[in-house]
Amino acid sequence: MQADFAVELGADDETLEMPWAAEGGGPRYYDLKRHPELLLNLEEVQRVQALGEFLAAANAAAGILETAKCDVWSSTEINAEEEIFGAAHKFGSYVDLLFSDATSRFSFLEHEQLAKRLTQLLQRAPEIPSAAEFLIRRCYYRGEEGIRDGFYITFYLFGYGDDESQSRQRWSIALTLVENAIRQLTR
Repeated sequence: MQADFAVELGADDETLEMPWAAEGGGPRYYDLKRHPELLLNLEEVQRVQALGEFLAAANAAAGILETAKCDVWSSTEINAEEEIFGAAHKFGSYVDLLFSDATSRFSFLEHEQLAKRLTQLLQRAPEIPSAAEFLIRRCYYRGEEGIRDGFYITFYLFGYGDDESQSRQRWSIALTLVENAIRQLTR
């Protein structure tokens, strides 16, 4: 498994505001850590069971993380960096990860250490056509005291194969490896 992390804190980089909601009654944030029964409200989970299993594990009551957003998709668009996998198809996802502890949410060092440790663990995982990337980004947390600048991690994962079925299967295997790495590091 290919694994890497990066920091994206520039003015034009993606950010997140917590809690979030799309305009017009579209998708919104569900607190899956404190209300795991809401997991079934996510359309992505209804389509891809493996994502639901990952979200349940990432939001475990005993864990140090929780999730904010996610998506899953398939594509035949392979960029130059992905050509090393020799695949015609990819299956991908992203999950936005937050520390549950309020103090940790504002610590760049804790986010960096987690991203580094996850990357190092996953680089030792079995070789399968998959790639994981952890991006440290800015998050604006709304609370009683107003809005505070903090951080979050967007975790991207791709599985590669000859068709959607094979790429999805490899993505699912890689997702299980990431889930296990998170459990190992966040006990």
